[in-house]
Amino acid sequence: MSATDYKEYYTTLGLDKTATAEDIKKAYRKLARKYHPDMNPGNKQAEASFKDVSEAYEVLSDPEKRGKYDQFGQYWNQAGATGWPGGAGSAQDVSGFDFSQFNSFDDFINSLLGRGATGARPGSSSSRSYSYRTQTGNPSGFGGSPYGNDLGSGFNTRNPSSVADTEAIITLTLAEAFHGVQKRFATGEVTIPSGVKPGSRIRVRGQGQLDPYNQQRGDLYLKVEIQPHSFFQFDGDNLVCEVPVTPDEMVLGTSIEVPTPDGMVTMNIPAGIRSGQSLRLRGKGWPKPKGGGRTDQLVKIIVVPPKEISPSEREYYEKIRASRTFNPRNSLKDIKL
Repeated sequence: MSATDYKEYYTTLGLDKTATAEDIKKAYRKLARKYHPDMNPGNKQAEASFKDVSEAYEVLSDPEKRGKYDQFGQYWNQAGATGWPGGAGSAQDVSGFDFSQFNSFDDFINSLLGRGATGARPGSSSSRSYSYRTQTGNPSGFGGSPYGNDLGSGFNTRNPSSVADTEAIITLTLAEAFHGVQKRFATGEVTIPSGVKPGSRIRVRGQGQLDPYNQQRGDLYLKVEIQPHSFFQFDGDNLVCEVPVTPDEMVLGTSIEVPTPDGMVTMNIPAGIRSGQSLRLRGKGWPKPKGGGRTDQLVKIIVVPPKEISPSEREYYEKIRASRTFNPRNSLKDIKL
């Protein structure tokens, strides 16, 4: 790494050296989402910023790496033309740190960042080898540290499979979620299966962020959001809807047409149904996983009186009121404090 390649990681994340671990995590999440390639397709500048932000987080999120960076970062700015403090062949001890064990300043930086250090300077009395262990887990790439601990050298190494994984939100219409759909991302076509629901998480292998170190793609994790629908809503695994009926239909009963995801179906309304009561259409709800059929559709009956009535309708309603024997408020007279 040349002196001109050096990046001030705190500045990259918009922080200063007093930043806490939580400050670093929040800053990274905000900037990673801002510059992510999926949010900026074809934008090379955003892609470069995303890599810078990721590199800064890689160092500052790890306490051991951050400590070394805070201690030796100044020598990155002072590296000579040969990439080594003090010029070619220098083996000086700076602030108690013996640089003689490394072949070059690049080797020192690689060791500091856990990027496959090449080992010690040949013939050095301090010669030693490096062994690494990677850590699996944390597939999101947006939280926690995606790096493992180096048990041999005290440095850290990275887990490419988790660093390159990407999480994104995908918003679907209810029809797209019901039937399934093909969606195009910056990395290619993605098939959304039939029957996904709000909060569903879909793993797409090999469609994540391109790892700049091994040029392999991680996995893409899609969190599903569904746009509100004017008629259908979710109630757990079932679909629910509201259907209005008139007072006479409520009293006498009737048959009505009700929308379902498959089209209109006939449903019987029993006489004397109460407003707010739900009827069940079995197997007309949401697709179950792996072709397991359908859930139910719950139809909530709402009694809606007419806003305007004709003179003849008013006459009949008045006759009903005059001859009505049922009083729904009879039980109220016995209520006391």
